[in-house]
Amino acid sequence: MSIMRLKSIFTNSFGILFSRVTGLGRDVIMASALGASIYTDMFFIAFKLPNLFRRIFAEGAFTQAFMPSFVASKRKGVFATAIFLRFMLFIFIMSLTVTLFPEIVTKLLAWGWSSEVISKTAPLTAINFWYLDFIFMVTFMATLLQYREHFATTAMSTALLNISMISAMLLYLHSEPKVIVYALSFGVVMGGVLQVITHLIALRHFKMDRILIGGWKYRKKKDVKEEEKKFTKLFLPSVWGNSAPQISSFLDTFLASFLVTGSVSYLFYANRVFQLPLGIIAIATATALFPSISKALNRGDEKEAYSNLSRAFWLLAFLLGASVLGGIILAEPIVWLLFERGAFTESETVKTIQVLIMYMIGLMPYGFAKLFSMFLYASHRHGKAAKIATIALVVNIIASFLLMKPLGAMGLALAGSIGGWTLFILTIREVGFNRFFGIIKSIKSLYFLGSMIVLGVVFIYINEIIVGVLRS
Repeated sequence: MSIMRLKSIFTNSFGILFSRVTGLGRDVIMASALGASIYTDMFFIAFKLPNLFRRIFAEGAFTQAFMPSFVASKRKGVFATAIFLRFMLFIFIMSLTVTLFPEIVTKLLAWGWSSEVISKTAPLTAINFWYLDFIFMVTFMATLLQYREHFATTAMSTALLNISMISAMLLYLHSEPKVIVYALSFGVVMGGVLQVITHLIALRHFKMDRILIGGWKYRKKKDVKEEEKKFTKLFLPSVWGNSAPQISSFLDTFLASFLVTGSVSYLFYANRVFQLPLGIIAIATATALFPSISKALNRGDEKEAYSNLSRAFWLLAFLLGASVLGGIILAEPIVWLLFERGAFTESETVKTIQVLIMYMIGLMPYGFAKLFSMFLYASHRHGKAAKIATIALVVNIIASFLLMKPLGAMGLALAGSIGGWTLFILTIREVGFNRFFGIIKSIKSLYFLGSMIVLGVVFIYINEIIVGVLRS
């Protein structure tokens, strides 16, 4: 892997790390102000739908379909402008619909809630959903910047959302919980506005705005219908293929609304810790490599594409392996340090720890599936990726219904991990077991096992010291 590729990966990782750290700061303040109360659940439900679409759009689906099509396009400006206008109109109509009928949408999100709680949550749902309009603009501009292999702006910009929400909470920290969740919702929308502004500045800096200006100018003179049709064929399966982890999380929230109060919050807080290594390691690596792999395959250079894939695998293996061990062994001090203060009690810490451990079981398979599915999308095998995601999601749903009653929120998290393993195994089968075994048949496998044993012993020792101090 070239120095430039590594630089792209670590630049992207640092940006995502900064965003995730500010996100954890946001959650720490939220936990202190609201705990795992009904108001926290109300906000999480209201934010769930735009956050679901954000993850689908921003972390894969749109980019995975748009990038290969944009690379191959002969009229890049006209093609990009046509796609942007089509999506923007559709998303605006969706946002308007949610604003007009928020209670119906909220009921679908939290079927197990009473009509009184639904009516209180509905206005929050309407406010939060407008974030989706801004995040699509951000995702579109981010893909153009990725084409120029610039990742820092997009990676760092999520921090603006978190900073906006933190500012809103600090301004109303001593207000009633109802006021705080409304302030949070408006903070979400303002965060979207700030993200759009930063991407517009970056787009102009890299002179990518000229492509869009030219595309708008010649949009009626140059025909890109065939390219649009090819993009649509890629986009729909890409959305579905990239949505399995997000739909799994969405399903967790829906089913948790039937469990005891606080279950939605336990899942959210544990998932936030889980998403930190997934984002800064797996998603950062896949995002940084995707443009170069797409370009390599577009010019028929499979050797370079597979070479980058192999090197990225071992980078992920060591970093994700360490994260899994740390997340499981150090779960108690992690949750205590981040969340147990103010309205967040010791009892809620214990329940969040249990959920976190179940999530961490699925970290490595989700991370590897993200990496190898990137190769499927770059080689235009979006349909295969969608089929794999469907099977994994069905397994996840079945496991959720089987485990939620005996294990509660912990069972829902475990079901998600089972779905992650299914996704990984099926993705590897499609890429080729021979290629996968070719990667792991290396001396690096012994280095990996040895380092994990050493790290495990170190983490156990650290955990005993910290837990001993906490309980003394």
